[in-house]
Amino acid sequence: MPISFFELNRQNQSLQTELSEAIQSVIDKGQFIRGKEIEQFENQLAKYLNVKHVISCGNGTDALQIALMSLQLKPGDEVIVPAFTYIASIEVIVLLGLTPVLADIEYDSLNISIESVKSCIGPKTKAILPVHLFGQCANMEGILALAKQYHLAVIEDNAQSLGAEFKFNNGESAFAGCMGHIGTTSFFPSKNLSCFGDGGALFTNNDDLAKKIRMIANHGQIAQYKHELIGVNSRLDTLQAAILEVKLMHLASFQSKRIANAKLYLELLSGIEGIELPVKSAFSTHVYNQFVLRIKNGKRDLLKSELAKNGIPTMVYYPKLVNEQAAYLNKCIQRTSLNIAEQTCKEVIALPIYPELKKEEITDTINQLELTLKSI
Repeated sequence: MPISFFELNRQNQSLQTELSEAIQSVIDKGQFIRGKEIEQFENQLAKYLNVKHVISCGNGTDALQIALMSLQLKPGDEVIVPAFTYIASIEVIVLLGLTPVLADIEYDSLNISIESVKSCIGPKTKAILPVHLFGQCANMEGILALAKQYHLAVIEDNAQSLGAEFKFNNGESAFAGCMGHIGTTSFFPSKNLSCFGDGGALFTNNDDLAKKIRMIANHGQIAQYKHELIGVNSRLDTLQAAILEVKLMHLASFQSKRIANAKLYLELLSGIEGIELPVKSAFSTHVYNQFVLRIKNGKRDLLKSELAKNGIPTMVYYPKLVNEQAAYLNKCIQRTSLNIAEQTCKEVIALPIYPELKKEEITDTINQLELTLKSI
């Protein structure tokens, strides 16, 4: 049977009783907007992440936009962001009249490069937006030091790395998304913690920012019909919160299975010529939202095509830099070389990694990958 790149039904079936009961409870109460499950889920996630405030919203992109809006930046203000990322990280910056300044990434971790960030800082720089890519943390110790030195805000895009932990040099640790001024995440169905549609959240330890974020997400209201800020309408609905409550209780198990799958991949891939394995940063745990490796010698696209013919699905995250997309050709500033990001777009490929992936499916994937590499 063909292997699925992502298969949510296996997870849903294992949780069917719990999910059905949670959904039916919401239906019985009839509170589909702002039901009590919203607050319950926010409190439970805040406890899990050891962060003071979790504010849910409609999706991960909304979370990024609301975070930027809460900082009251002005048109033309600059936000440093990695060039190698999903378009949402750039999209919200441009939509708000701000200017993205593109930083390069580290070759090993694929996360934003501290040295590149340094070279991007200018007189109009107001914020850094690191993306915790593929399941592990960017170098937040370095980012926070730069932010303190230059009086910059830090918004963490944590759509892919919920549950990853950063280890500081002093021995302390913190979860991804909970170190900067604001963190954001997505509950899209393919994420480590997922709902049955769109959903997102913001994290902060700052009381004033939390108050402002809640207002912005609810039409700028401080109370009904009392609008103190320009806001948006971005809500996590009650059904999705109920689903997320159930899945949050199983998140540790999901993470363990992803890590076990990644360990098996790394063992089976070791020694295969023409690839470079993903590298886990010493300062971060890795929750493997994606399992991404490099295919060398210009063979990535041919490998992907040949694997597909043999029922092995793969994905390319990401085939182009954000400033190469038609909509953003003249929207970004580049003050530094993006050589590593450019090379990465040509080499990376992702293999299936979801928790319910079977051992034999991983073995079949690697056997076919090795055979294909030898034949192309």
